[in-house]
Amino acid sequence: MEHLVSVADRGIRRRRRTDDPLDRGILSAADRRRRPVLITARTLHTALLGALVLVGVGPILWLAKSAVTPTQDTLRQPLALWPNGIDLANLGEAWSRVQIDLYFFNTVVVALGVWAVQVLVATTAGYALSVLRPRYGKVIVAAVLATMFVPSIVLLVPLYLTIVQPPLLGQSLINTFWAVWLPAGANAFNVLLVMRFFDSLPREVFEAARMDGAGPYRLFWSVLLPMSKPIIGVVSVFAVIGAWKDFLWPLLVLKDPAMQPLSVRLPQLQQFIELDVFLAALAIATVIPIALFVVFQRLFLNGAGLGGAVKG
Repeated sequence: MEHLVSVADRGIRRRRRTDDPLDRGILSAADRRRRPVLITARTLHTALLGALVLVGVGPILWLAKSAVTPTQDTLRQPLALWPNGIDLANLGEAWSRVQIDLYFFNTVVVALGVWAVQVLVATTAGYALSVLRPRYGKVIVAAVLATMFVPSIVLLVPLYLTIVQPPLLGQSLINTFWAVWLPAGANAFNVLLVMRFFDSLPREVFEAARMDGAGPYRLFWSVLLPMSKPIIGVVSVFAVIGAWKDFLWPLLVLKDPAMQPLSVRLPQLQQFIELDVFLAALAIATVIPIALFVVFQRLFLNGAGLGGAVKG
Protein backbone atom coordinates (compact mmCIF):
# COMPACT_ATOMS: atom_id res chain seq x y z
CA MET A 1 0.00 0.00 0.00
CA GLU A 2 2.78 2.43 0.89
CA HIS A 3 4.47 1.60 -2.41
CA LEU A 4 1.31 2.51 -4.35
CA VAL A 5 1.00 5.79 -2.43
CA SER A 6 4.61 6.72 -3.21
CA VAL A 7 4.09 5.91 -6.90
CA ALA A 8 0.95 8.07 -6.93
CA ASP A 9 2.81 10.93 -5.23
CA ARG A 10 5.58 10.78 -7.81
CA GLY A 11 3.00 10.87 -10.59
CA ILE A 12 1.32 13.93 -9.07
CA ARG A 13 4.62 15.73 -8.65
CA ARG A 14 5.60 14.89 -12.25
CA ARG A 15 2.25 16.18 -13.49
CA ARG A 16 2.68 19.37 -11.51
CA ARG A 17 6.11 19.93 -13.01
CA THR A 18 4.72 19.36 -16.49
CA ASP A 19 1.80 21.72 -15.90
CA ASP A 20 3.93 24.37 -14.22
CA PRO A 21 2.53 27.76 -15.31
CA LEU A 22 6.08 29.05 -15.68
CA ASP A 23 6.66 26.49 -18.46
CA ARG A 24 3.50 27.34 -20.36
CA GLY A 25 3.41 29.50 -23.45
CA ILE A 26 1.37 30.16 -26.55
CA LEU A 27 2.22 26.69 -27.83
CA SER A 28 1.67 23.65 -25.66
CA ALA A 29 4.08 20.73 -25.50
CA ALA A 30 1.81 18.72 -27.79
CA ASP A 31 1.68 21.53 -30.36
CA ARG A 32 5.45 21.89 -30.37
CA ARG A 33 5.79 18.21 -31.26
CA ARG A 34 3.71 18.65 -34.42
CA ARG A 35 5.94 19.05 -37.48
CA PRO A 36 4.03 21.91 -39.22
CA VAL A 37 3.88 23.90 -35.99
CA LEU A 38 7.57 23.23 -35.30
CA ILE A 39 8.62 24.36 -38.80
CA THR A 40 6.48 27.52 -38.57
CA ALA A 41 7.82 28.41 -35.14
CA ARG A 42 11.45 27.94 -36.19
CA THR A 43 10.89 29.98 -39.35
CA LEU A 44 9.40 32.84 -37.34
CA HIS A 45 12.21 32.67 -34.80
CA THR A 46 14.83 32.77 -37.56
CA ALA A 47 13.14 35.70 -39.29
CA LEU A 48 12.85 37.60 -36.00
CA LEU A 49 16.50 36.93 -35.14
CA GLY A 50 17.57 38.09 -38.61
CA ALA A 51 15.54 41.30 -38.26
CA LEU A 52 17.06 42.01 -34.85
CA VAL A 53 20.59 41.41 -36.16
CA LEU A 54 19.89 43.68 -39.15
CA VAL A 55 18.55 46.49 -36.98
CA GLY A 56 21.23 46.17 -34.30
CA VAL A 57 24.36 45.38 -36.31
CA GLY A 58 23.38 46.87 -39.68
CA PRO A 59 24.27 50.52 -38.90
CA ILE A 60 27.64 49.49 -37.45
CA LEU A 61 28.48 47.38 -40.51
CA TRP A 62 27.40 50.21 -42.81
CA LEU A 63 29.63 52.63 -40.91
CA ALA A 64 32.58 50.25 -41.19
CA LYS A 65 31.94 49.90 -44.92
CA SER A 66 31.53 53.64 -45.49
CA ALA A 67 34.72 54.40 -43.55
CA VAL A 68 36.79 52.93 -46.40
CA THR A 69 34.53 54.07 -49.24
CA PRO A 70 35.01 57.28 -51.29
CA THR A 71 32.49 60.05 -50.67
CA GLN A 72 30.95 59.91 -54.15
CA ASP A 73 30.29 56.17 -53.87
CA THR A 74 28.67 56.64 -50.46
CA LEU A 75 26.37 59.39 -51.80
CA ARG A 76 25.44 57.66 -55.08
CA GLN A 77 25.20 54.07 -53.92
CA PRO A 78 25.07 54.04 -50.11
CA LEU A 79 24.29 50.32 -49.87
CA ALA A 80 26.70 49.09 -52.55
CA LEU A 81 29.84 47.25 -51.52
CA TRP A 82 32.73 49.36 -52.81
CA PRO A 83 31.66 49.89 -56.44
CA ASN A 84 34.97 51.70 -57.18
CA GLY A 85 37.23 49.95 -54.73
CA ILE A 86 38.33 50.44 -51.13
CA ASP A 87 40.02 53.64 -49.97
CA LEU A 88 42.01 52.78 -46.82
CA ALA A 89 43.61 56.23 -46.87
CA ASN A 90 40.46 57.56 -45.19
CA LEU A 91 41.52 56.00 -41.90
CA GLY A 92 44.98 57.55 -41.95
CA GLU A 93 43.64 60.92 -43.03
CA ALA A 94 41.01 60.84 -40.30
CA TRP A 95 43.67 60.03 -37.72
CA SER A 96 45.95 62.89 -38.81
CA ARG A 97 43.57 65.64 -39.97
CA VAL A 98 40.90 65.21 -37.30
CA GLN A 99 43.54 64.67 -34.60
CA ILE A 100 41.86 61.50 -33.45
CA ASP A 101 44.83 60.74 -31.22
CA LEU A 102 44.32 63.93 -29.16
CA TYR A 103 40.57 63.56 -28.77
CA PHE A 104 40.95 59.84 -28.23
CA PHE A 105 43.35 60.56 -25.36
CA ASN A 106 40.87 63.07 -23.90
CA THR A 107 38.09 60.49 -24.13
CA VAL A 108 40.22 57.89 -22.35
CA VAL A 109 41.08 60.37 -19.59
CA VAL A 110 37.41 61.31 -19.15
CA ALA A 111 36.30 57.67 -19.12
CA LEU A 112 38.96 56.58 -16.63
CA GLY A 113 38.20 59.47 -14.30
CA VAL A 114 34.46 58.83 -14.44
CA TRP A 115 35.08 55.13 -13.82
CA ALA A 116 37.29 55.79 -10.80
CA VAL A 117 34.87 58.27 -9.23
CA GLN A 118 31.79 56.13 -9.81
CA VAL A 119 33.40 52.97 -8.45
CA LEU A 120 34.74 54.85 -5.41
CA VAL A 121 31.40 56.47 -4.58
CA ALA A 122 29.29 53.39 -5.31
CA THR A 123 31.41 50.98 -3.25
CA THR A 124 31.92 53.26 -0.26
CA ALA A 125 28.29 54.42 -0.17
CA GLY A 126 27.04 50.86 -0.64
CA TYR A 127 29.36 49.67 2.12
CA ALA A 128 28.16 52.35 4.52
CA LEU A 129 24.47 51.71 3.85
CA SER A 130 24.63 47.92 3.69
CA VAL A 131 27.38 46.85 6.12
CA LEU A 132 27.87 49.72 8.56
CA ARG A 133 24.13 50.48 8.61
CA PRO A 134 23.90 53.96 10.16
CA ARG A 135 20.94 54.89 12.30
CA TYR A 136 19.19 56.84 9.58
CA GLY A 137 20.27 54.51 6.78
CA LYS A 138 16.75 53.87 5.52
CA VAL A 139 16.11 57.59 5.22
CA ILE A 140 19.31 58.00 3.24
CA VAL A 141 18.39 55.09 0.97
CA ALA A 142 14.97 56.64 0.36
CA ALA A 143 16.58 59.99 -0.47
CA VAL A 144 19.01 58.34 -2.88
CA LEU A 145 16.16 56.44 -4.50
CA ALA A 146 14.11 59.63 -4.82
CA THR A 147 16.85 61.27 -6.90
CA MET A 148 16.28 58.67 -9.61
CA PHE A 149 12.82 60.15 -10.24
CA VAL A 150 14.25 63.60 -11.04
CA PRO A 151 14.96 64.07 -14.79
CA SER A 152 18.64 64.70 -15.39
CA ILE A 153 17.90 67.66 -17.65
CA VAL A 154 16.34 69.48 -14.68
CA LEU A 155 19.64 69.29 -12.80
CA LEU A 156 21.76 70.82 -15.55
CA VAL A 157 21.41 74.46 -14.44
CA PRO A 158 22.09 73.98 -10.70
CA LEU A 159 24.88 71.52 -11.47
CA TYR A 160 26.48 73.93 -13.92
CA LEU A 161 26.29 76.78 -11.41
CA THR A 162 27.93 74.53 -8.83
CA ILE A 163 30.78 73.77 -11.23
CA VAL A 164 31.22 77.46 -12.06
CA GLN A 165 31.32 78.42 -8.37
CA PRO A 166 32.17 75.27 -6.40
CA PRO A 167 31.80 75.61 -2.64
CA LEU A 168 35.01 75.79 -0.59
CA LEU A 169 37.26 75.80 -3.64
CA GLY A 170 36.72 79.37 -4.77
CA GLN A 171 37.86 78.55 -8.31
CA SER A 172 35.80 77.53 -11.31
CA LEU A 173 36.16 73.97 -12.59
CA ILE A 174 35.17 74.88 -16.16
CA ASN A 175 37.66 73.53 -18.73
CA THR A 176 38.99 70.96 -16.28
CA PHE A 177 38.35 67.24 -16.29
CA TRP A 178 37.16 67.50 -12.70
CA ALA A 179 34.02 69.19 -14.03
CA VAL A 180 33.13 65.87 -15.71
CA TRP A 181 34.55 63.49 -13.11
CA LEU A 182 32.98 64.83 -9.92
CA PRO A 183 29.32 65.04 -11.05
CA ALA A 184 29.59 61.50 -12.43
CA GLY A 185 29.94 60.17 -8.89
CA ALA A 186 26.38 61.21 -8.05
CA ASN A 187 24.89 58.10 -9.63
CA ALA A 188 22.05 56.76 -7.50
CA PHE A 189 21.58 53.66 -9.65
CA ASN A 190 25.14 52.44 -9.04
CA VAL A 191 24.89 53.11 -5.30
CA LEU A 192 21.66 51.12 -4.96
CA LEU A 193 22.99 48.36 -7.21
CA VAL A 194 26.15 47.90 -5.15
CA MET A 195 24.20 48.19 -1.88
CA ARG A 196 21.85 45.37 -2.91
CA PHE A 197 24.83 43.23 -3.85
CA PHE A 198 26.43 43.83 -0.46
CA ASP A 199 23.12 42.92 1.18
CA SER A 200 23.32 39.48 -0.43
CA LEU A 201 26.79 38.70 0.94
CA PRO A 202 26.97 36.39 3.98
CA ARG A 203 27.03 38.35 7.22
CA GLU A 204 29.03 35.62 8.92
CA VAL A 205 32.11 36.68 6.96
CA PHE A 206 31.85 40.25 8.29
CA GLU A 207 31.31 39.08 11.86
CA ALA A 208 34.30 36.74 11.65
CA ALA A 209 36.48 39.57 10.33
CA ARG A 210 35.37 41.83 13.17
CA MET A 211 36.15 39.12 15.70
CA ASP A 212 39.63 38.84 14.21
CA GLY A 213 40.18 42.52 14.89
CA ALA A 214 39.39 44.02 11.49
CA GLY A 215 38.20 47.62 11.67
CA PRO A 216 35.83 49.32 9.22
CA TYR A 217 38.58 50.26 6.76
CA ARG A 218 40.28 46.85 6.88
CA LEU A 219 36.89 45.14 6.52
CA PHE A 220 36.14 47.21 3.43
CA TRP A 221 39.53 46.86 1.76
CA SER A 222 40.55 43.29 2.61
CA VAL A 223 37.23 41.48 2.92
CA LEU A 224 34.48 43.26 1.03
CA LEU A 225 36.27 44.44 -2.11
CA PRO A 226 37.74 41.02 -3.04
CA MET A 227 34.22 39.57 -2.81
CA SER A 228 32.77 42.38 -4.95
CA LYS A 229 34.66 41.92 -8.20
CA PRO A 230 31.52 40.90 -10.18
CA ILE A 231 29.49 43.96 -9.22
CA ILE A 232 32.50 46.25 -9.65
CA GLY A 233 32.84 44.86 -13.16
CA VAL A 234 29.19 45.63 -13.92
CA VAL A 235 29.51 49.19 -12.59
CA SER A 236 32.74 49.62 -14.56
CA VAL A 237 31.07 48.67 -17.83
CA PHE A 238 28.19 51.07 -17.20
CA ALA A 239 30.58 53.88 -16.23
CA VAL A 240 32.98 53.55 -19.16
CA ILE A 241 30.29 53.14 -21.82
CA GLY A 242 28.27 56.03 -20.38
CA ALA A 243 31.30 58.33 -20.26
CA TRP A 244 32.41 57.33 -23.75
CA LYS A 245 29.13 58.35 -25.38
CA ASP A 246 28.22 61.33 -23.16
CA PHE A 247 27.77 64.51 -25.18
CA LEU A 248 25.77 67.26 -23.48
CA TRP A 249 27.61 67.67 -20.17
CA PRO A 250 31.18 67.60 -21.63
CA LEU A 251 29.99 70.10 -24.24
CA LEU A 252 28.91 72.51 -21.50
CA VAL A 253 31.92 72.30 -19.19
CA LEU A 254 34.80 71.53 -21.60
CA LYS A 255 34.73 74.55 -23.90
CA ASP A 256 38.38 74.31 -24.85
CA PRO A 257 38.60 72.17 -28.05
CA ALA A 258 41.94 70.77 -26.90
CA MET A 259 40.21 69.12 -23.92
CA GLN A 260 37.05 67.85 -25.59
CA PRO A 261 36.41 64.10 -26.06
CA LEU A 262 35.49 62.45 -29.34
CA SER A 263 31.77 62.54 -28.64
CA VAL A 264 31.87 66.35 -28.49
CA ARG A 265 34.55 67.25 -31.01
CA LEU A 266 33.56 65.05 -33.95
CA PRO A 267 30.10 66.62 -34.52
CA GLN A 268 31.72 70.06 -34.51
CA LEU A 269 34.24 69.03 -37.17
CA GLN A 270 31.67 67.52 -39.51
CA GLN A 271 31.23 70.69 -41.57
CA PHE A 272 34.99 71.15 -42.09
CA ILE A 273 35.97 67.71 -43.42
CA GLU A 274 34.86 65.41 -46.22
CA LEU A 275 32.15 62.85 -45.62
CA ASP A 276 34.39 59.80 -46.09
CA VAL A 277 36.99 61.16 -43.65
CA PHE A 278 34.28 62.01 -41.13
CA LEU A 279 32.78 58.52 -41.38
CA ALA A 280 36.25 57.03 -40.93
CA ALA A 281 36.71 59.11 -37.79
CA LEU A 282 33.34 57.91 -36.48
CA ALA A 283 34.32 54.30 -37.18
CA ILE A 284 37.57 54.72 -35.24
CA ALA A 285 35.68 56.31 -32.35
CA THR A 286 33.26 53.36 -32.31
CA VAL A 287 35.94 50.67 -32.06
CA ILE A 288 36.60 51.02 -28.33
CA PRO A 289 32.98 50.70 -27.07
CA ILE A 290 32.47 47.69 -29.31
CA ALA A 291 35.71 46.13 -28.08
CA LEU A 292 34.68 46.72 -24.46
CA PHE A 293 31.33 45.09 -25.09
CA VAL A 294 32.93 42.08 -26.78
CA VAL A 295 35.42 41.63 -23.93
CA PHE A 296 32.84 42.06 -21.16
CA GLN A 297 29.79 40.64 -22.93
CA ARG A 298 29.40 37.73 -20.51
CA LEU A 299 29.64 40.07 -17.53
CA PHE A 300 27.37 42.64 -19.15
CA LEU A 301 24.65 40.30 -20.43
CA ASN A 302 24.58 37.58 -17.82
CA GLY A 303 25.01 40.08 -15.00
CA ALA A 304 27.51 38.12 -12.95
CA GLY A 305 27.00 40.52 -10.09
CA LEU A 306 23.32 41.18 -10.59
CA GLY A 307 22.29 37.74 -9.40
CA GLY A 308 23.34 38.70 -5.88
CA ALA A 309 22.28 42.28 -6.28
CA VAL A 310 18.64 41.43 -6.83
CA LYS A 311 18.53 38.39 -4.61
CA GLY A 312 15.55 38.30 -2.29
